[in-house]
Amino acid sequence: MLHQYVAVPTTSRAEVIAAFSYALDLTEGQPAGHSIRSCWIGMEVGRAIGLSNTELRELYYTLLLKDLGCSSNAARICELYEADDRAFKQGYKTVGTSLAATLHFVFRKTARGRPLARRASAIGNILRNGDAIAQELIMSRCTRGADIARTLRFSDAVCDGIYHLDEHWNGSGRPGRLSGDAIPLFSRIALLAQVVDVFHVHAGPAAALDEARRRSGLWFDPALVEALESVSSPPAFWGALSSPTIESRVVRLAPGDCEQPLDESYLDAIADAFGQVIDAKSPFTAGHSQRVGQLSECMASAFGMSDDRARWLRRAAVLHDVGKLGVSSAILEKPASLDEHEWIEMRSHAVHTRAILGRIGALADLAEVAAAHHERLDGTGYPLALSGSAISRDTRIITVCDFYDALVSGRPYRAALPINEAIRIMSEAVGTAIDAECLEVLKANLG
Repeated sequence: MLHQYVAVPTTSRAEVIAAFSYALDLTEGQPAGHSIRSCWIGMEVGRAIGLSNTELRELYYTLLLKDLGCSSNAARICELYEADDRAFKQGYKTVGTSLAATLHFVFRKTARGRPLARRASAIGNILRNGDAIAQELIMSRCTRGADIARTLRFSDAVCDGIYHLDEHWNGSGRPGRLSGDAIPLFSRIALLAQVVDVFHVHAGPAAALDEARRRSGLWFDPALVEALESVSSPPAFWGALSSPTIESRVVRLAPGDCEQPLDESYLDAIADAFGQVIDAKSPFTAGHSQRVGQLSECMASAFGMSDDRARWLRRAAVLHDVGKLGVSSAILEKPASLDEHEWIEMRSHAVHTRAILGRIGALADLAEVAAAHHERLDGTGYPLALSGSAISRDTRIITVCDFYDALVSGRPYRAALPINEAIRIMSEAVGTAIDAECLEVLKANLG
């Protein structure tokens, strides 16, 4: 079964970025649509304070991509707090601004369920090194987010807006301890919009407004809180946030002047950018998506595919693990065998990959090919237990490249294997897990 190459549908950059923002929600532990709703809130505030069309366009993408670097601290959070990174992040966002509330949360969540001595050790480390830990985690997130935004060809204003997301009006934030008007305006709006959405989903409109007022002058620019109160007074404001059409409404909000054309080159940039987001989830997967993409493209050419088809397959290969953004780092980083519950969550990443790519018009034709990379020829793979000819050559190529790169790279449970040993292991899986012809083409192209 061959997957046919499909030309790029006429969708906008805003539609593609909005759809990909759901992947960021996954890794940040937020309910689906968090970035979309934050964008709606922030754009309403931006209009209320009289931003120009150019400023609104840059604010728009700052809001959608504010969490672009969030995967980069996931493994470290898991290591330091001995907790599910996604659940930890989600819970932390509902903690108040006081030191007592923060400490209560940390004490309650750190190494929960572990022996008392281990919990005490982990909590003691955080108490001794709390400031340095907070700076490390936020600096990692902010730097990576701004760098990936540059890969997506956004302006310095958007990159700076993402980088300074966690600055606070009173100077208590990070990474630069900026205060007041020294904080980029887009960062100020994005932080307000983020907190409002979190508390709105958690406890409703009144709680969201109360939290905004409580943090006014501390975390938030008081003028922006006033603007929020003004635009949120009509019930339609909160109704829009709960509407099933919120994503399409946010896509229509995108100011259209000077729009980046959604051509083949930009789709490559999008795939590369989100490949970086995926690989940042674990220190063991640094560069994995790019390597699988490059090797898949090389193999496609060796099979005689056209340059356009090989380019298309490279995108699918780069994005094959996007669903891992929805898997806890406690599972991805586990240095031992997974239990049954953990395997269920691990296998869910293929379903997440299909769901994320399937909602992106310009990349939807990649979804089935990318999501099937753990299917096996003997029918024992996942997520659909496909077998034989039901698995396309496109997927077979990605599978063999993914298998190979995983073997020759270090993992939490073993060191990287030599190439000869990796090929030996793969040869034993021919006919059951991987395709014989694909393995031969891989071996011929390893040089």
